[in-house]
Amino acid sequence: MFRSLAGVNYRIWAAGALVSNVGTWMQRTAQDWIVLTELTHNNASAVGIVMALQFAPQLLLLPVTGWAADHLDRRRLMMLTQGLMGLLGLGLGLLTISGAVQLWHVYLFALALGVVAAFDAPARQTFVSELVAGPNLSNAVALNSASFNAARLLGPAVAGLLVAAVGAGWVFLINAATFGAVLLSLMTLRKEKLYRSERAKRTRGGLVDGFRYVRRRPDIMVILVMVFLIGTFGLNFPIFISTMSVSVFHQGAGEYGLLSSIMAIGSVIGALLSARRERPRVSMLFAGAAFFGAGCAIAAVMPTYWLFAIALIIIGVSSQTLMTTANGTVQMTTDPMLRGRVMAIYMAIFMGGTPIGAPIVGWVADAFGPRWALGVGAASGFAAALVGVFYLVKYRGMRVRFTGLRPRVVLNPREEAREELEETEATATRAS
Repeated sequence: MFRSLAGVNYRIWAAGALVSNVGTWMQRTAQDWIVLTELTHNNASAVGIVMALQFAPQLLLLPVTGWAADHLDRRRLMMLTQGLMGLLGLGLGLLTISGAVQLWHVYLFALALGVVAAFDAPARQTFVSELVAGPNLSNAVALNSASFNAARLLGPAVAGLLVAAVGAGWVFLINAATFGAVLLSLMTLRKEKLYRSERAKRTRGGLVDGFRYVRRRPDIMVILVMVFLIGTFGLNFPIFISTMSVSVFHQGAGEYGLLSSIMAIGSVIGALLSARRERPRVSMLFAGAAFFGAGCAIAAVMPTYWLFAIALIIIGVSSQTLMTTANGTVQMTTDPMLRGRVMAIYMAIFMGGTPIGAPIVGWVADAFGPRWALGVGAASGFAAALVGVFYLVKYRGMRVRFTGLRPRVVLNPREEAREELEETEATATRAS
């Protein structure tokens, strides 16, 4: 499960990333809280606008960010982006502590953070392939997700306590300081042990090569469609959790932070289960999507705070299974020369759909109530599952056979043989 940690560079990187991830979740929690309760009067649409501004650059800057990840030194690029994100956290913290912060300030900082993160995300995702050897890439991707969600266990809970005790400004300042851990890890990596691949050549039309590549890959296309549906309308957790906590269950900052941490329990479980698998399987995509839809539907009808919290664990497990499988499949099956551009497309669709979905979900929460907003999330999960099933039937020959009264899902013989061959080759690669 933890085989990627055998490499010294991955251990160094994972330690720094974990510290920074805790700070990131602290800032997200504090930011959503002050927008919802201090800068507006429980306005979910304002939270949706903040999310939209923070993630829109992922989509708008897609050609440039993917090109940068494939052509520039990823380690140096991340040192720049991580430093800038630390400075943005520092600026928002100082404004908040001084009492001068206004809603438009949060909008502006969210947009600036989104621009920097648009360059950071594809570089950070593909940098994993320089830290671990090919056979361990899927495991490293899953452990990265586990680290990110383990930080979600601690970050929101600590943020909720700090917001209640000393205010959100100090949370932003702490987040700014945590970026120092990532910068330190990047500076102390052993360069001679990095698995560097040849940089993509600068050719005419290089910016659109990633789109051409994806268009020829129906397996990647279906993953992107599923990720778009759930990423746009389902992964709006700041809206779901904050509005349910405040408007439905009438809880404070500490209880709001605790809900985010409880959902992270499920996310960590989902990421660790993915890390145990030898390689990602497409069938896990539509299973994760279906369970995500069911989890959102169950959460929407929960009558009490603690029953709602339990339902969030189901959402955490299923969403993390889906996203970790999608990320690992795309990275492992993409030509290394195009991996940065393809991952930029993936991240743009994953996070860039938020500017579309978050304001819509926020409006639904304001107009019809938070439970209906969760219903939108449930619909996105079920729709994504249907897309996955359509792909398996059309391209992988999936059929349902009955043994007596018991149904059994099978692929056609050619696809089953191909999966067995891939498994044998992966085992041989790890053994060598």
